[in-house]
Formats: sequence, C-alpha cells, structure tokens
Amino acid sequence: MMYLANALALLIQFAFGCVVALFVFRLLAEAVRADFYNPICQFLYRATNPILTPLRRVIPTWRRINLAALLIAWVLEVIKNLLLRFVAGDFWASNVGTLVLGVADLLNFFMIVYLIMIFAWALLSYVNIDARNPLVPLLGKIVGPVLKPFRKVLPLLGGFDLSPVLAILVILLIQTVIVAWLLNVGHTV
Repeated sequence: MMYLANALALLIQFAFGCVVALFVFRLLAEAVRADFYNPICQFLYRATNPILTPLRRVIPTWRRINLAALLIAWVLEVIKNLLLRFVAGDFWASNVGTLVLGVADLLNFFMIVYLIMIFAWALLSYVNIDARNPLVPLLGKIVGPVLKPFRKVLPLLGGFDLSPVLAILVILLIQTVIVAWLLNVGHTV
C-alpha cells in the first residue's frame, strides 16, 4: 500500500508542477516584457488566459508582476501540499503550516527554475545555437535581469562571464537558508 501512496504522491507532484510552471513562466515572461509573438509566450498566454483574464480584473498587476498568476501558483502549491498530506495520512496537519509550505515550495520552484535557466544560458553561450530558436531570446530576457547585478560585481575575465557561477551560488544559498527554514516552519507549525 505504501508503494501506491508513493506513486500517487509522485503523480500529484508532477501534475501540479506542470501547472505551476505554466503560471510561473507566464509571470516571468510578463515581468521581463518578453516578445508577445514568441511561440513559447503565445502558448503560455493561451494556456493561462482562461483563468487569469477574469482574475486580473480583481487582482491588478503590480510593477510588471502579475499578482494573479503568482496567487494561482501559490494556491496550487497549497492544494498540492494538502493532497500530499492527505495521501501520507497526515490528517491533523496545521492549516497555517500548509500555507507556509506553499510559500516555501513556490520559492523553491522559482529557485530551481532560475538555477536550470542560468545553467542552460551559460551552456548555450559556449555552443553555437540558432538565434532564431524561440527559446534563446526568451531565455536571455528572463535570465538577463538576474545576472545583471552579478555582471557589475564580476567583470569579464579573459572573455569568460563568471556571473552565472555567482548567481547559481546565491540561488543555492537561498535554497539552503530561506527555503529550508520555511520548510522547517511549515512542518513544525
């Protein structure tokens, strides 16, 4: 029976991870003002508009941050945690703890997404890839604002941009300190 619960937990995490990714990438694309006509952005807008359009009438955008998309991603993380606790048989879990776990999981999701994107961006800089590929300009637009402060601190060394290394280190520190603390609070509250 434990194996079925583990399989169900894996399916829940995968399904909710895919849906949260849609809203997170929509939020990031809007925040950096990515090209609306990029096919990836078109997919994100079409997939999330049925939910976001009515919600944006109530929850406005703040400084290019789509708060409706952020709220939906957080609510999805909270629902995921409730389902995972139900599958694990933890019926007496704290509601406040579940809300904190939703914040921790969403922050962790952002950190993992940026970790992967920065690593991919650094790898793509060493490989000759077609600039017309819709992923390349979108990835550059999303990763650029995160790498910009690190590029000011670290100048180019012999033509090598070491800012992705420093950015990845900071992301790992955020995961180790802040996300781990939030997860601990969520499990103990």
